[in-house]
Amino acid sequence: MMRSLWTAASGMIAQQTNVDTISNNLSNVNTVGYKKESAEFKSLLYQTIQTKSTSANSEQKPIGAQVGLGTRNSSITSHYTQGVFTSTSKSTDFAIEGNGFFSVRNLDGEILYTRNGGFNVAMAADGNIMLCTSEGFSVLDSEGNPISFPPNTDMTKVTIDDDGNICYPDELNNPTPTGKVMGIYQFANPSGLEKMGGSLLKETAASGEAMNEAEIEGLTKSKVKQGYVESSNVQVVDEMVNLIVAQRAYEINSKAIQAADDMLQQANNLKK
Repeated sequence: MMRSLWTAASGMIAQQTNVDTISNNLSNVNTVGYKKESAEFKSLLYQTIQTKSTSANSEQKPIGAQVGLGTRNSSITSHYTQGVFTSTSKSTDFAIEGNGFFSVRNLDGEILYTRNGGFNVAMAADGNIMLCTSEGFSVLDSEGNPISFPPNTDMTKVTIDDDGNICYPDELNNPTPTGKVMGIYQFANPSGLEKMGGSLLKETAASGEAMNEAEIEGLTKSKVKQGYVESSNVQVVDEMVNLIVAQRAYEINSKAIQAADDMLQQANNLKK
C-alpha cells in the first residue's frame, strides 16, 4: 500500500505538468508564431514480484508478475504545424509558409530563430534604418548580416517577394531586387530547439544545425508573405478537452491515494 501511495503521487505530479502545459497553450492562443505544446509521459521502473513458478523445478513462468511504480513526464513537444495567416497590412509584418524560421541577433550577438514575423524598424548605430523585432533585435539576411536600408529609404515601398528577395522600386516604379535575401532557416528536428522566451528559439544539438534555405539545395523552400503574421496553431476546443481529461486523471490518482490511506488505516486498526 505504501507503493500505491507513491505511484499515485507520481501520477498527480505528471498530470500537474500536463495541466501546466495546457495552460501555457491557452495563455498563448493569441501569441504570433506560437506553436502548440503537448506533455509526453513514460512509465517508471517496474518491481518484479515473481518470474518463476513455485513448483519444485522452478520453471520460468509464461507471464511474470511485475508491478509498475508510476509515471513521469518525458518531454514537452512543440508541434510545428502551419498557423493561420492574419492580414495586418503592415509592410514590416511577415509570415512564413513552410518549415522555415526567421533569424535574429540579440544584444549579446547571439543568433536566435523565430516564427514571429511581427517586425518593426529602428535607427541603427550607423544611421541606417534597421529591420528589428519588438525587443530591438536585428533581423538578419541570408548572409547573417542585419537587414538595413539607407536613411532616406521610404519603408512603405520596400517589398519582399515569396522567395524572400528584398525589393525596392526603380525609376519606373517597378519592384527591383536589391540583392539582399531575408534569412530563412530550417532544422532537422525543430522540436529540439531551446525556447528562450519572447517567441525566440535557440539552436541545440538535439535540433541539429540551422540549414540556410538560400544555400542548401534539396530543401523545400518556404514562402514569405508580406503584410501578414502567422497566428498561433492552438485550438481552444481541443485544449479544453485535454484539460478536462487531465483534470479527471488527477482526480483519479488522488482517489487512489485516499483508498490506499483508508486501507492502511484499517490495517492499523486490526491490532486494537
